[in-house]
Amino acid sequence: MAEESQAPRYVKLTRDQEAPAEDICPGELNQPVHVPRPGCRWCAECGQVLPESYQLPADEPWSTGIFGCTADPASCRTGCFCPCVLFGRNVAALKEDTPWTAPCVCHAVFVEGGIALAILTAIFHGVDPRSSFLIGEGLLFSWWLCGTYTGIFRQELQKKYHLKVEI
Repeated sequence: MAEESQAPRYVKLTRDQEAPAEDICPGELNQPVHVPRPGCRWCAECGQVLPESYQLPADEPWSTGIFGCTADPASCRTGCFCPCVLFGRNVAALKEDTPWTAPCVCHAVFVEGGIALAILTAIFHGVDPRSSFLIGEGLLFSWWLCGTYTGIFRQELQKKYHLKVEI
């Protein structure tokens, strides 16, 4: 009898009954539980368990040269005349929750807008030399930040498509 009193309490439910409410704490149900599986391989990108027969793809070199973009004329024209749109589309392809317009506007303001400001500063000689120095310094800093920002997406593309990292 002593064993029966210490045994866990299981209640067999039918469709007409409900579970006892005193045993359930709010927020306790439907929480993810990490179950360690020794000897399993995990995907570094998404964290899923990989099957035993899965072979990781080898890092591949770039398959095109500097003018490889000419194979796709529409993409080539977009990149040549409106690189901000091409950058926005690449970011939207990597991050499904990000619309292409936000990175496009960011790229247009800081990169193309900076180029336009640099050209205008060079054309109009009436600008105070100290002011033009500050404008140039600000442009170099913003272009450095843009290079860092676009480098993040380059790394994500390299991971996603298993491309060799070239330094």
